[in-house]
Amino acid sequence: MYEHRKEPLLPWETFLIRLAWHGLGFVAMIGGALGIGVLGYHRFEGLSWIDALANASMILGGMGPLNPLQTTAGKLFASAYALFSGLLFVAAMGVLFAPVVHRLLHRFHVDSESEDSEKHN
Repeated sequence: MYEHRKEPLLPWETFLIRLAWHGLGFVAMIGGALGIGVLGYHRFEGLSWIDALANASMILGGMGPLNPLQTTAGKLFASAYALFSGLLFVAAMGVLFAPVVHRLLHRFHVDSESEDSEKHN
């Protein structure tokens, strides 16, 4: 998926395109998780759509629910959704930052290889 360590760095324009694709993946992951939360809170807790959105957003962002949970099904859903959201958020951040981290590491590796080749000559 990414360039090999012996290949040169991507041109800036190509890197920005890669970053945009990863950004779209991030938005899709977060949007999908938010949709699951909205549907779950609406179905299991009987919250209005806007209250379900607010609760799902707060859980996904790591803040906690706004409305007190009333039903057993809602509490079970909220528990599972909170665990899912924590892991998904970390994974989504990995998707978003992977191109940047790869470029930094690749740049350092390219720089160190050029220094090594100068030492051997």
